[in-house]
Amino acid sequence: QVQLVESGGGLVQPGGSLRLSCAASGISFSIYDMRWYRQSPGKQREMVASISSTSSTNYADSVKGRFTVSRDNAKNTVYLQMNSLKPEDTAVYYCRALLTLKGYWGQGTQVTVSS
Repeated sequence: QVQLVESGGGLVQPGGSLRLSCAASGISFSIYDMRWYRQSPGKQREMVASISSTSSTNYADSVKGRFTVSRDNAKNTVYLQMNSLKPEDTAVYYCRALLTLKGYWGQGTQVTVSS
């Protein structure tokens, strides 16, 4: 059974930082590309960061220079370090594991940026 479990969300003030984690089980984690998405009310889900099986990374323009994605294959975990958070970063954040046509989603973790 495949499970992706996100954690690390919460309430943070503008300018603050959070680190999200996504722990995977039931898959050969190291060969999967991993992605972080987010969705806020009334908006489409958007990809914010990705890291390939070879650790090549990509970011949405809106988070470049503020967010960093990384992975620890020994722990079957992908991370999203979020710095200089803005109110517009408020959303549910989801991780996704991708391998060609196979894809799995986590349940999401809420991030709220507010004073």
